[in-house]
Amino acid sequence: MQPSARRLSTHQKAVLIQVLLTFPEQQVRVCYDPDSDTRDYAQDFLTIFKVIGWDTREGTLAATWKGQFDDLGIVVGDLDSFLPGAEALRDALRIYGIEVATICDPACAMKAGGFILAVGGGNS
Repeated sequence: MQPSARRLSTHQKAVLIQVLLTFPEQQVRVCYDPDSDTRDYAQDFLTIFKVIGWDTREGTLAATWKGQFDDLGIVVGDLDSFLPGAEALRDALRIYGIEVATICDPACAMKAGGFILAVGGGNS
């Protein structure tokens, strides 16, 4: 069982930065439930994305995504728009045993060339 308040280690952050630096100028929105204990975990990702220069915004989880993921989910408007940067993020996290669900939501209102990282609380 995972602890309720997840955080990325310093080593995990450094590896993610190195991996994602090869994908410049990505657009990402990090969404989480502000009333849950996932805020710090979401902030870890926001910090990484800002450090590497991605166009980063934050938002709240959409009700339609709840139940579609446990810890993390990558939300795209359609599966054909799954970006290499999002794929690299997912693959790098899997190295640490962190699974990332793929959620297709045509109503996600993300610009073409961007994706949403949904953080925690998916099944709560």
